[in-house]
Amino acid sequence: MLGRGWLLRHGSARWWLLGAVPAVIACGCSSGSGAAQPAAQADTTSASSPAPQSTPDHRHHRGIRTIRHVIVIMQENRSFDSYFGTYPGADGLPAHACVPNPAGGCERPYHDRNDRNVGGPHHAEDAIADIHHGRMNGFVKAEMLSGHAGYCRDHPSLLTCQADPNHPDVMGYHTAREIPNYWAYARNYVLQDRMFEPTTGWSVPAHLFLVSAWSARCASRTDPMSCHSDPTVGLPAGAEPGDPGYPWTDLTYLLAKNHVSWGYYIASGKEPDCADGDMACPNAPDQDATRPSMWNPLPLFNDVNEDGQQKNIQPTSRYFAAARNGTLPAVSWVIPSEKWSEHPPAMVSRGQFWVTKVVNAAMRSRDWKHTAIFLAWDDWGGFYDHVRPPHVDTNGYGLRVPAMVISPWAKRGYVDHQTLSFDAYARFIEDVFLGRQRLDPATDGRPDSRPNVRETPPLLGDLRKDFDFSQKPQRPLLLEPCPAGYAFAADCADPGGP
Repeated sequence: MLGRGWLLRHGSARWWLLGAVPAVIACGCSSGSGAAQPAAQADTTSASSPAPQSTPDHRHHRGIRTIRHVIVIMQENRSFDSYFGTYPGADGLPAHACVPNPAGGCERPYHDRNDRNVGGPHHAEDAIADIHHGRMNGFVKAEMLSGHAGYCRDHPSLLTCQADPNHPDVMGYHTAREIPNYWAYARNYVLQDRMFEPTTGWSVPAHLFLVSAWSARCASRTDPMSCHSDPTVGLPAGAEPGDPGYPWTDLTYLLAKNHVSWGYYIASGKEPDCADGDMACPNAPDQDATRPSMWNPLPLFNDVNEDGQQKNIQPTSRYFAAARNGTLPAVSWVIPSEKWSEHPPAMVSRGQFWVTKVVNAAMRSRDWKHTAIFLAWDDWGGFYDHVRPPHVDTNGYGLRVPAMVISPWAKRGYVDHQTLSFDAYARFIEDVFLGRQRLDPATDGRPDSRPNVRETPPLLGDLRKDFDFSQKPQRPLLLEPCPAGYAFAADCADPGGP
């Protein structure tokens, strides 16, 4: 397996390796697991080339002014196929998929009925291994032969060290049985089946892209021109709130400059990962709104401290209060703690419980008629996905993740096949609130050394196409966080929950 040193030396070369080989799904071997169940046949329209993009009509341009509140909910570590691989009309699991197992044979996707999952390694080099020159068949090998094996010999009781070599759950998929509310949102609003993580990296670079459309490593913590693209970047060593950390420009700079309100709401609790992103971490650190963490990078952005915007990084209790009081900011990011994140080994049911509470709060708010919710998962978590990611630059794209649009103006029951990444969220926010300004060193007033403007490549779809402002606005779809008859009802609710 390629190590981080190789990746840092040859990062720009790795996409040549991916682009040189046509996309091939899995291998031609027979199943190596008798317990595996063949995936249901799904619409397998080719997704290796971006769908043609067209400019939204004037109705979209006029109607977009209806949106006054954007809420981005970011969950953790699931691939599209692992959650919606059998969803009707989506580019889901191919019937012939079978991924080689180093123990022998190959593994087919199977219906995983467990509430907890182990998942797989999800560093940048693991993405390369999973993608395997476009064949999309390295997932089982990456899990079984990853560098975590030695660690797990010393910590055999950790759930993340208990992957079954004969039936690895990176090949498992869930259905409406395990995630009924997510499927209900998909049926009633918009499901996006080509949302790609913006980078091949793990949580830190994914969340950096979420707020800044870039992931970089900088020679100087104060010089934005000293940075270069890097999908392996982590938190700066010894970083504390107010310390220089990330000198390039993030989206909140443009929001503050244009007097657009924003809030980054993060739940207090445990982080799921070790500081280096390994799967197994017995002593995970705490996270809260007052300190930088893997899912809370904004306190380390120099511009956040320079323009006095630290106060907008708040506990999630403030989100629920703002929704209740009708005082939501224009832009909200809502981030869970480990318990509610779905990051293995966190329970799927508790993640759905959390998301349902967050969505219900927005739907009950007097702001609902002017709200767009974007729900996504930050990276693939090692889980199987059959779609080869497009190449945009050194950082990505990474693997496909689940994503939805929930809004009274979202098209009902629509599957969006546009090529998307989290950069589309930044562009939508810029289009709605910033007069189409971009995080562009040439125009944003705070130059940095980013090599491109991630909101503008031709292959990136337009989220405005997921809305119909001529329709009668949909009424709130208030769901029970633990639905009646839910398979995991005993686990999903928690007295200490939101």
